Amino acid sequence: MDRTYVFLCLASDYKGGAFLRQLKRLGHMVYLVTSEKTRKDAWPYDDIEEVFFMPGTDGRIWDINELLAGTAHLFRTHKIDRVIALDDYDVWKAARIREDFRIPGMGDTTARHFFDKLSMRMEARDAGLPVPGFTALFNDDIIHEFLKTSTGPWLAKPRRDAGSLGIRKIKTAEDFWTWAGECGDKRHQYLLEEFKPGIICHVDSLNYEDETLFTRCSQYLDAPFEVAHGGGIFQSKTMGTKDALAKKLVAVNKKVLSTFGLRHGPSHSEYIVRDGGKEILFLETAARCGGAHLTDMVESATGISLWTEWANIEHAVLTGKKYHLPIVDELQAGIIVTLSKYEKPDYEKFTDEEIWWRLHKKHHIGFIFQHKTGKRIEELLAKYAQIIREEYSTVVPLKE
Repeated sequence: MDRTYVFLCLASDYKGGAFLRQLKRLGHMVYLVTSEKTRKDAWPYDDIEEVFFMPGTDGRIWDINELLAGTAHLFRTHKIDRVIALDDYDVWKAARIREDFRIPGMGDTTARHFFDKLSMRMEARDAGLPVPGFTALFNDDIIHEFLKTSTGPWLAKPRRDAGSLGIRKIKTAEDFWTWAGECGDKRHQYLLEEFKPGIICHVDSLNYEDETLFTRCSQYLDAPFEVAHGGGIFQSKTMGTKDALAKKLVAVNKKVLSTFGLRHGPSHSEYIVRDGGKEILFLETAARCGGAHLTDMVESATGISLWTEWANIEHAVLTGKKYHLPIVDELQAGIIVTLSKYEKPDYEKFTDEEIWWRLHKKHHIGFIFQHKTGKRIEELLAKYAQIIREEYSTVVPLKE
């Protein structure tokens, strides 16, 4: 019988329940560190040895010294075998714990490829992967030269924030210097990048022993940046595995993950597709499962639960057993999610047999559709987008 291994999992936000449950099923001990704001969420407490809540109203910001001290205290009675980051904001924290306590896994330098937008762009560029023009915001002369020789508008992006949070669109060089003055001593925490319009695609993968064993490509119907900053409805749809663009994305994604050094586990990467697929620009990647219920969409199309398989991969690595990916389904899926003016939207009127999942969250409405053809998925997304826009959707301005 395999010995019991100890996992310390970090989750700034409520996610990863399937991962935690599967680790317990496999016979391991799971400790969870999460934010105080998630205390009332439906964590699988029966599968967790103990939960530690980090104080603060902003779940992303933890006192790293307090986290390290708590880990040291736990180490006195348990040897921690693995530290797992379940959210983007936990990748650097997990790397710091691994470095301090010499736990196997991704250290500081490699982890930066998966949470620091500047580091990942530099790594991609140096590997010959196409990226939008960008610059660090350290040196004034270099910035002046970039603004003079690059094409605006530009996006000022926080290096550590996930998704579209904190991004500012800048139209002129004068606007940039005004914004930079407002940032003050925090300017170096951002990068500046050329805004390159195009179709935004995301690629969700599983790696094992340095190889990408599973990949599914999908396309956002509207860029997440535009949805976050202009209001609107979040939508994505899977792409057929035989689609020519999907094949190109798979090849590029494998090179990204190999270059960045992801050995085991899931990844969620995004690319800008331009000129009908002739140009694919690397946008960003993350060493975790995709958010916004994209993992559920992938599961509905493939039968693969990325969270569950991630736990199975960690188990295989620790026990020395060979990991085998389950049979992958070849269906199509789409997701639509947005804020709702109603606290609990009435789902009874939505009866299409292709509905695979419904979102039950206050002041939200959302669906995942499953069908054998992409055409039917597109029809359903268009139909539901119109209904939701006219009868349910509302907008809350994004904080600067």
